[in-house]
Formats: sequence, structure tokens, C-alpha cells
Amino acid sequence: MTQRPSTPALSQVLNPRRNFLRWAGGMGLGAAGLSMVPEVRLAAQQLQDFIEGPPMPDIKPERLGKNTWMIFAKDGFPTQANQGMMANITFVVTPKGVVVLDSGGSWQIGQMAIRMIKTVTPLPVIAVFNSHYHGDHWLGNHAFVEAYGKDLPIYALPFTQQQIAGAEGNLWRSLMERWTNQATLGTKVFAPNRTVEHGQVLNLGGMDFKMHFYGKAHCSSDLSVQVMADGITHVGDVAMDNRIANMDDGSYLGTFKYYEALQTATGDQLWVPGHGRASKDLLKTYGTFMKGIWEPCEKAVKDGVSLDSAKALVLNDPRVVPHIQTMAGFEANIGKYTSLAYLEAEKENF
Repeated sequence: MTQRPSTPALSQVLNPRRNFLRWAGGMGLGAAGLSMVPEVRLAAQQLQDFIEGPPMPDIKPERLGKNTWMIFAKDGFPTQANQGMMANITFVVTPKGVVVLDSGGSWQIGQMAIRMIKTVTPLPVIAVFNSHYHGDHWLGNHAFVEAYGKDLPIYALPFTQQQIAGAEGNLWRSLMERWTNQATLGTKVFAPNRTVEHGQVLNLGGMDFKMHFYGKAHCSSDLSVQVMADGITHVGDVAMDNRIANMDDGSYLGTFKYYEALQTATGDQLWVPGHGRASKDLLKTYGTFMKGIWEPCEKAVKDGVSLDSAKALVLNDPRVVPHIQTMAGFEANIGKYTSLAYLEAEKENF
């Protein structure tokens, strides 16, 4: 990834703005006068964009079920071009309000989501869930708190709340600014203000939502939320469609155990991922791909085969081969995530 330009000091940003306003005052132009000058209006908008980052373009919601909608993110990784819109935003329209499942990767993305929700229903947002602590799924909290008040319930598992409220929150805010060349600038950290636990059922707006957590998978606190009336379960990043998952904080074995337990607890569902399209066979198809990485590495460790040889085994595994040319991030990440599988297998076989 190319290095972004250095961020100018705040005084460099604000002083031109002050000078601009002094010039406008000297010309006898008040706020109303400024708005009448196209060049001034454009310059003011460009300055505002520099300070806060540009607005996120609208993405029309897609209906997944009777009550459930998704704002689909077509890109799997944050860039300046996509402005950090890399994670899906799912929302459920209940009889009394809207429940949001993951709020997006910035204040600007959250604002866009609110605009799009209003094209579906005039009802207010009454709750937000954060599936885990990676910032592309919760930095949009800022927009929802701004629009609906600081008392808006934002739910997450306790560890997710702790991570976002701690150093992880500001780290992700900074990372998203860097990766998008500051398109997300202006986003503030708003941590969840409510915690949930496995097996808990919340009635929100007249509909039931069941909480699922089966241990470390994609990370240490992956919350899946079951929309019981629709037969839909939002799984965050536990499973992905056509995108290789970040396993830095995760566990391959934990992922397989999570899938089995979740499937047993819920039965057939439409599985809604944080990245990619929803499907009824998502856990099966993505689990098969993940086993194509894990099982060759596990065998290599047991047989005393080197990591380099394990990588060759993974790249020739029939469960992996079909994805080499089609899966987002495959070439850039397969080596790293093979190494993580190998290291985990070493620990398991120590």
C-alpha cells in the first residue's frame, strides 16, 4: 500500500479558513453573500471536505427478508476510492423502529446509511449492534449517535465494548483515515453503551433478536444476531463471501466450532456476512475453503513438513484452487493466513 501524504498541522488547515473569512468580511460578504458566489461556495466545500472528509455516495438498500435490508459494500478492503465502504450495513425494520446490525466504517458512511434507511421507512433507529471491534463495522456509530442522541442503545459483547472504548477504538479510527487517504476524517469513536451475552433474547420494537457467541473465531468476541421472525442471522466476519478473512485475531479451529454450534442452535438460516453476499450455504462454502487452508497445515505440522511446503500443499488443495483467481485479497493474504494456520497447528500439536 502506498504511503499517504503527511497530515498538515491543524493551524495550516484553520489559518487559511480564518484568512478566507477575514477576506470575505472585508468584501462586505456575510454568510448569505458567500452563498451567492459559486467560486466561494466551491472553495468552502473543498475546505470542509479537507477538514472532515467528503460525503459518502448513496448505495440503495437491498431487501433480504420481510423485515431485513442490506446496504451492500462491493469492496472488501478500504481505499481512497471506496472511502472505507467495505463492510455491509444490515438493518431490520420493526413495528416501532429500526435496528441496525453494524454501522459502517466512518461517520460519513453512517450518515449515508441513515439517508438510505429513510428511503425505506420513516421510523427512527432504536438500536445498533456492533458485531465485533474491527472498525469497519462500528465507526459509523458516530452518525447514529449524532442523529438519534447519546442515549441510543448500542449493543455488543463486553470484550468488544472494552476494546472500542480503549486503545483499539482510536487505532481503528486512525487506520481508516490512513487507508482511505483521510476520506473518513472527522469520525469520532463512540463505543457501545450496552452489553449482551450468549443466549440472550432482546425484544426491540416488537421483534425478537437472539444473541449467539461460541468463542474465538474471526476474533475474540464475534457476536451473531438472529432475526428470529425472518430466519436470518447476521454473522459479522465469522464467515465471508468471496473474500479471504483477516485471521490475525482469530482461530481456525475456533471458527469451525463456532459454525457447528451456530448451525445447531439456529437451524437453516439466511446467513448475512459483514463482507459479501448473504446465502443459505455460506457457513458450508466458506468453512470448506477455510478447511482447505487448515487441514494441509495441520498435516504438515504432524508430518514435520516445513511451512514453505505447507503453503504449496494449501495452494494445491482442491478446496482452495477454485478461489485463487476469484477471491478478493487472495494473492496478497494467502501466505500470511497459511502461516497463521501453521502456527496454530503447531500450538495444538505441542
